[in-house]
Amino acid sequence: MTDPTAPPLADYAIYPSLLDRPVLITGGADGIGAGLVEQFARQGAQVGFLDINANTAAETIERIAASSPRHTPRFYEVDLVDIPALQRAVAQAQQDLGGIAVLVNNAASDDRHEWHDVTVDYWNDRLNTNLRHYFFAIQAVAPGMIEAQSGSIINIGSSSYMMQEDFFPGYAIAKSGVEGITRTLARTFGPDNIRVNTVLPGWVATERQLTKWWTPEGEESTLRDQAIKRRIYPAEFSQIVLFLAADDGGACTAQQFIVDGGRF
Repeated sequence: MTDPTAPPLADYAIYPSLLDRPVLITGGADGIGAGLVEQFARQGAQVGFLDINANTAAETIERIAASSPRHTPRFYEVDLVDIPALQRAVAQAQQDLGGIAVLVNNAASDDRHEWHDVTVDYWNDRLNTNLRHYFFAIQAVAPGMIEAQSGSIINIGSSSYMMQEDFFPGYAIAKSGVEGITRTLARTFGPDNIRVNTVLPGWVATERQLTKWWTPEGEESTLRDQAIKRRIYPAEFSQIVLFLAADDGGACTAQQFIVDGGRF
């Protein structure tokens, strides 16, 4: 579903330090993740991304390759709930890309559910899908970053838990834990010049959101609460992530950045 109200691609900043930089993104086949893959590719970075959806990933790569980036993104098919498989995929990406200088932990699932329907199995699934793999992806890339004495880890959170949205408690609670990972590990890795930050999206108009969750009433409520009275798009959300990945964001760590049009 193409959003007819989306603005044309802006003339965004180019970061020289991202040229050829090896970047790994989780959940890059669609949504915000695909936007991140595309924007890093436009910077000339070497991008690898992990996802379970091979068909959508292939479509994303084909679309990006059409714009002739310096490096065609590499896709690694993996279920991030399977931690040994995640570790193997990261190891392969490190080999293919010549290390990992930037990790963007993005993969998540915001499926709606009610608190009274949550079982122990579903609770574990929500935590495993939305939080656990963040830590283990960091654990997998950290030794190489420590050896290089540099690196940027960017964890994509969600403003939903801060806004007290109650239609997906397992998701929102898991996302609140992202900030704990960021602040704890920023202190751990700071002496090795590795930065760890969180970026929180508000309601970003991805194809998934527009197809599955959009309603006129919901959009009206969102725009009423935002200071900027329009939709927020993946390409513009990506810009703060690019800044934090580049040397330009070198003094930023243990921070939380909100991109929501001034809603929160």
